[in-house]
Formats: sequence, C-alpha cells, structure tokens
Amino acid sequence: MIEPAPGILLIADPFLKDPNFLRTVVFICEHKEEGSFGFVLNRPFENNLADLIPDIEGINIPVFYGGPVQKDTIHFLHQYPNEIPGGMEVMDGVYWGGAFDKVVDLIRSGELDLSKIRFFIGYSGWGNGQLDDELREKSWLTVEATPDLVFHPNSNEIWKDSLKHLGGEYEMMIHFPIDPQLN
Repeated sequence: MIEPAPGILLIADPFLKDPNFLRTVVFICEHKEEGSFGFVLNRPFENNLADLIPDIEGINIPVFYGGPVQKDTIHFLHQYPNEIPGGMEVMDGVYWGGAFDKVVDLIRSGELDLSKIRFFIGYSGWGNGQLDDELREKSWLTVEATPDLVFHPNSNEIWKDSLKHLGGEYEMMIHFPIDPQLN
C-alpha cells in the first residue's frame, strides 16, 4: 500500500458504508501530521458552476461534491499553471486553486479547455491520525494518481478505472456488490 501524500488517490473499499464516501475516489492534495485534505472526484453536485457563480451565467460547467466539509466553499483542480496564478502543484501536471477571478475571466473568454479543470463544492478532510486509522481499517486502497484519472471525462467510471489502475486482484473488485449480503 502506498502511504497517503499529495497526488495519491484514496479508493473507497467496495464495502465502505459511509454514505459520504460510498464507491468514491478522493484525490489527496495535502497530507501533513495535523491532517489531510482532498476532493472526491466522482460525485457530481446537483448544481453547475453558473448556478453558484452568477458571473458565468449561461456556461454549463459541472461541479463535483468534494466532500462533507465546508460545503459553502468552491475549490478547483486544473492543468493551467501559467494561465492561473497562485495555484499549488499537487503532482506533476495537476494544480490546486489559484486566482479565481482569473478563472472566471478565462471561462468567459472561452480560453479554458473544460476537460483540464474541475470544480468542487466542499472538501474531504481528516484530522491528525484519522486517515491513518481508516487505512489500517482497510477503508481505503491507495494508488498514485494520474491526470487522466483526476480529470476523467466520465465521473461514473473513475472508481472502476482507479481499481483497474491498481491492477491484479483489485480489478475484480469492480464487480463486487455494494452489500455482500445481497450476493
């Protein structure tokens, strides 16, 4: 198992019952002694970005439910280090945050390839030692992220494709039922 760190994916165990993380994949942006922070990649939010940001009215950009913490905040991951100042490189080719007003300008001007940016409402967070405990309990599998998984065009396939990325015995988990008692 790969230790949690920026650029690592947490893949929910097929039988994880927590409704916030059922069959999810979380991209870790920060992992420090005092806690960890990341975004659920594969849970679409019911509103699009124009519903949340009136400045981009008429442009249909999906938003994802980043996690159960601070659901009144908008975050983003992107592949535009030169165009969006202030972003933090999480891993090679993936950046977190930056100047949001610049993002809005780039969206309005049509200069962003929307397959290279992803927006989140809220985030996933763990306090000191909490994620380590969940890993010991085998709630999560870990694998190195790739930009293709982070910006996957079909959010319904991210969990399955992340397990395939792990390979071997993990790939068969994509066929496991949510509730093994139903098998």
